[in-house]
Amino acid sequence: MTHPNPPRSPYGQQPRHGHGAQPGYGYPAPQQPHPGPYAGGPAPYQTPPPPKKRMSTWAVAGIAFGGVFAFLILVGAIAGSGDDTTQADGKAAPKSSAPAEPAQEKKDDTPAESEPAPQSPVKIAAKKTAFAPSILHDGGAYTSVQVTITNNSDKKISVNPLYFSLTDTGGSKHTAELGVDENQMDTTDLAPGENMTGVITGKGGFTPKYVTYTDGLLGDTVRGDVS
Repeated sequence: MTHPNPPRSPYGQQPRHGHGAQPGYGYPAPQQPHPGPYAGGPAPYQTPPPPKKRMSTWAVAGIAFGGVFAFLILVGAIAGSGDDTTQADGKAAPKSSAPAEPAQEKKDDTPAESEPAPQSPVKIAAKKTAFAPSILHDGGAYTSVQVTITNNSDKKISVNPLYFSLTDTGGSKHTAELGVDENQMDTTDLAPGENMTGVITGKGGFTPKYVTYTDGLLGDTVRGDVS
């Protein structure tokens, strides 16, 4: 039985097999195995990747604050640029300003002195006098005041016992009683510059404080203190 002959190399030599044999011409070079862990051994040590650095809370707050500050600067710049308006010829437009309000005067807390009341042209002088009973006296208690009235006005005035009243020290008012004192004030008119003296009598015993005269009952009143 015949055996086939092995193929010959182009150069007439048999190919060599085994470790370190070089491939012949026209054959690819054998692949070298990658170095790796030996069978059953531990894996080679690999350096772990560095941990990622996290931004701190203060850094985040600083960035946020910086953003707000930059926004405020931008708004202020826009507002400032709006005020600097210019006219068509390039000149700055005059700014209109409202008139300044006048400063309020400081109030003086010092109470103002009261102005003296205008002097009446009619003068009343009064003093207490003894009661002189007339024939019309009914026997009761009465208080009499002697009154002098002077007309310093430029017109005549009317005088009547009913135009007078007495006020005592307690504040009670007493109207004039007619005909009980024999020295009662007469009823007449006083021309400018004239005066008259008479007695005004009130019912009851009291201490008179002042006398009030009313010109014509509904006119101006004049008061005189009883001395």
